[in-house]
Amino acid sequence: MPSNDGVPGARPFRVLIIGGSYGGLSTALTLVDLSRGRIPRFSYDRTIAPPAHRIPVQITVVDERDGFFHLIGSPKALACEKFAGETWTRFQEIPALKSPHINFVQGSVSSVDFTTKTAQIDETSTKATRSETYDYLVVSSGLRRTFPTVPQSLQRSDFLAEASDNVQDIQKASEGVVVVGGGAVGVEMAAELKILYPQQKITLIHSRSRLLSSEPLPDDFAEQVDSILREVGVETILGQRVVETTAADGADGQRVWCLTLSDGRQLTTGHVLNAISRCIPTSTYLPSKALDKEGYVKIRPSLQFSGEVPNAEHHWCVGDLAAWPGIKRCGGAMHMGHYAGHNLYEHMTTATVGSKPDFKELSPFPNVIGLALGKKAVCWTPDEGTKHGEELMDSLFGKDMGNSICRNYMQFSEPCPS
Repeated sequence: MPSNDGVPGARPFRVLIIGGSYGGLSTALTLVDLSRGRIPRFSYDRTIAPPAHRIPVQITVVDERDGFFHLIGSPKALACEKFAGETWTRFQEIPALKSPHINFVQGSVSSVDFTTKTAQIDETSTKATRSETYDYLVVSSGLRRTFPTVPQSLQRSDFLAEASDNVQDIQKASEGVVVVGGGAVGVEMAAELKILYPQQKITLIHSRSRLLSSEPLPDDFAEQVDSILREVGVETILGQRVVETTAADGADGQRVWCLTLSDGRQLTTGHVLNAISRCIPTSTYLPSKALDKEGYVKIRPSLQFSGEVPNAEHHWCVGDLAAWPGIKRCGGAMHMGHYAGHNLYEHMTTATVGSKPDFKELSPFPNVIGLALGKKAVCWTPDEGTKHGEELMDSLFGKDMGNSICRNYMQFSEPCPS
């Protein structure tokens, strides 16, 4: 491992980041800022002194996609071709990531050896597996989710085609559209569809008696969400499970779907969007001792691994894959990335000059949530309870489902420090 602070020719610390979404990119950007002697972009206090030591780093980010996709905007992106193009940007086209200190590899990691600090990467372009050694590993590959919760495409061009196909299915659905699943994605999707296609019949079916039944939120929040959906014209059917779905020919020759509900009712619709998505941790490449029983990574407040694994202090986890209290949100992932980048720099400085690391420690996230429902937003916080309205929509999500807010926060348009 390098031991010379800023000495020309010293080998840089090699950092491997698995996952290039909110958490992974926030980690990379924070670390590059600090390593180049700059106050990190996520720091609220701009009066603090810049870091004292310039640390040589070389970051490799591995991601299955060829770019950054704004996951928050998925319910709208897959229903609006114009918006879809704004939500996915290839890594090479993001100014903040055009750095000699950051390298991107499109592919996936199949295994990691914590003892030798080596990862096996399956590259998309070559179809070959290569070994990548590292000094530090940051795990931020998140959770596996199905369509239409997130797009399944891995290339921007394929994603645009995927969105276009879904839009055509929605537009051609002469018998309306049914969204199955009243979780966060389902309610946002139903609202967006009704706003984008006001003449289209949109029905939301949820198996429980209240929406957002899997979230630790009060009833008045779910009731407000239901009220806004009905206000925009979405028909909600609660307490009914879809037990059978069969294809048939409609009166106009178009394919329709016949849905049978648990009470025996039958509905006919032109298009079905299944928003019931079990989130599966993408941790199969990690040793079992690093994971809890559900497959999430056990971490310390410093974001270092806490499981019984070799070199745990050199392995970090941020974002949805971390076993950490609170509702998983992109804001939390970026906050974790900021802390991880800071702590990585502190650990490197200790290894270089022998100083005592000053780690930032993560606190449990409160159960906070905000949903975009057409022209209105609904949020809940422990301090203020349930709030809703058009002004809230503007402050939480802006005009583009939070796309600009997140990109501006990560300062994507700012060139990376040299």
